[in-house]
Amino acid sequence: MATSPLNPKVDDYLARLTQWHDELTHMRRIALGCGMTEEIKWGQPCFVLEKTNVVILQGFKKYCALLFFKGVLMDDPHGILVKTGENTEVGRQIRFNSVAEILEIEDVLKAYILHAVDVEKSGAKVVPKPKSELTIPAEFQRTLSEAPALKAAFDALTPGRQRAYSFYFSEPKQATTREARIEKCVPQILAGKGLNDR
Repeated sequence: MATSPLNPKVDDYLARLTQWHDELTHMRRIALGCGMTEEIKWGQPCFVLEKTNVVILQGFKKYCALLFFKGVLMDDPHGILVKTGENTEVGRQIRFNSVAEILEIEDVLKAYILHAVDVEKSGAKVVPKPKSELTIPAEFQRTLSEAPALKAAFDALTPGRQRAYSFYFSEPKQATTREARIEKCVPQILAGKGLNDR
């Protein structure tokens, strides 16, 4: 399979990295050999098949990863796909800490990416689980009742964005930490942005 052309925006992204440069460069090379085009989405290199996101490269403090957007639909014969979080339903990652780890399973990694492409080509869809009622922590409920503009902005967000904020605000055990998180996110909510939007 021919390697797709390089996107200069991804070149720029990689050139600016201070962590995971070599690892993400190797994953990029493998992904480009799987018949997709690359774009920058959510500030990261994303590999697309006919305008549909298939995989994205991710760099975090403790690891870098290749995320499969429809990972829940994929076979995982090597047991290497992991959920990105406790509440994740669809996406799955393969995580790495070094170039050596990537090179060690390069053929497996390519097979998984090609499998993800096949899943996309098949038209398979993820059937979402019924959403439970949104639980808003008391501190945030109080903040919303005191700020009508904030409540209107929060209500205008998509259900997924509302849920992400609610999970994020509910996580800490300490009320002061919950309140600090809420205060920090108010400008972003007022701007109509989700928790992870830039």
